Parts: sequence; C-alpha cells; structure tokens
Amino acid sequence: MELRNKNIVLTGANGGIGQALALRLAAAGACVWLVGRSYSKLENLRLRMPHPERHTVFVLFDYSDEEILLLSGCFQAGRCLDVLINNAGTSRFARLEDQSFADIRQQIRVNVEIPMILTRALIHKFSAGGTILNVGSVLGELGHPGYSVYCASKASLYRFSEALGRELASRKINVLYAAPRFTRTRLNSAAVNAINTALGNQSDSPEEVARFITDTLLRGDRRTRMGIMERFLVLINVLFPGLIDRALLKKLPLISRFLQSDASEK
Repeated sequence: MELRNKNIVLTGANGGIGQALALRLAAAGACVWLVGRSYSKLENLRLRMPHPERHTVFVLFDYSDEEILLLSGCFQAGRCLDVLINNAGTSRFARLEDQSFADIRQQIRVNVEIPMILTRALIHKFSAGGTILNVGSVLGELGHPGYSVYCASKASLYRFSEALGRELASRKINVLYAAPRFTRTRLNSAAVNAINTALGNQSDSPEEVARFITDTLLRGDRRTRMGIMERFLVLINVLFPGLIDRALLKKLPLISRFLQSDASEK
C-alpha cells in the first residue's frame, strides 16, 4: 500500500506506540487523524509531526456512540477513509481474583467493544481497497498467567479480525491483524518490567513496534506476529498446548511473586 495522501484514522494516538506510529505514518506522507482522550497530548503530537497542517486531532473522551458517529460524519462529501488502525488498548497484570469488576470491564471495552463499534461506524466510509488494521498481541494466542482478561480480549480481537476479513473479502476491504510482543512503554508497572526481565521475555521499544505495524500495513499481511520465538511458541501452543502448560507451571512461582508485587502497587 502507498501511504502518501491516504486518510488514516489512528486510535490510541497519545500512547507510546500511537505516538511513534503517528510520526512514522506522517513521515510516509499520510494524513493522520489522531484519535484519543487528551486534546493537549494529541495537539502536541500533531505539532511535532511532518506537515502538521495535514493532520487532524479528534478527541473521543468516552468513545460514546455520539462521539463515534461525529467522527464517522467527517468522512463524506468526497472525503473517504483509506485506513482505520485500531491501536488503543489497555491491560492489567494481576490474578483474576485481584481485579475489580471495573478492571475487567475496562479491558473488554477498550480492547474489544470500542474497536468493533468504531469499525461498524466507519464501515461504509472506506475508499476502494480500504484497510482495517487491528493491533492485537501475541498474548491473544498464548495464554499467560496474570493476563487472563487481557489474553481473552486480544483473542477476541484476533477472531474478530479473521471473521471480518472473510466477511468483507468480496467488497475489497482488507482486514489485517498485527500482534506485537511485550512493549516497553511508560504504562508498564515496575512488576511488569521486572517479570519480563526475570523470565527473559523479549520486549521492544514503541518505535520498533510502530515499524512492525507500518510494515504490516505496507505489505498487506493478513496476520503478523512479532518475534521468531513468539511465532514458534504460538505454533507449539496450537499443536502441543500441554508443553506450554508444563513450561508455565514451572515458572508459576516466579510469576506469582511478581503478581503480588504488582498488587501491592495498586
């Protein structure tokens, strides 16, 4: 896909990955619609992007139906949407029993409900050959202790992407799914950073993840996962899930120690 002059809606634009991705898309000549909850952060980002006059800040405070429909209404009278990137996401590293009802609902809403509703609102706004790119996670295909709700939400997004891609195939709208692995962002708690180090989990900078997502978009890959080892583990989890069960069971005492640490920070 050629990105120059393409209208791209990017959710979660004020986050670490979102900011890096917005800068990369702008450098490629795209016109980026920066969607998030903080006007000041989004405006600051817009002013740092190449040709800031080409980009638009659109604040969705609550991602309410009314706000989403206002965004949808921007694409009419000859202005078509070329790409929607559902990048906004949230997670909670904790046992299920230590998560509040609000914690659970928030992850499901941000990671599943909002991408589905936003996609539905914009489905008739795409140009010919338009693209929907959903940013998931390797944990959507590899259940990990401490991330039960997050894993479930990203698994849902993965299957949504797969089913929608098949549904829209005859309309020439591409649906892509990009799954990063652990990412080093300011949203990570100290326990999350510590457990990744202790377990030897590979993690990437927001800039590296932004490059991975952009490459997925440029190539039009339907399903991509970041990391050779992560792709291997996903395959093993499909073919021989008992091997992953036993490997994680051995690591559970270590994981539990950091889960307790995370709970103490809340």
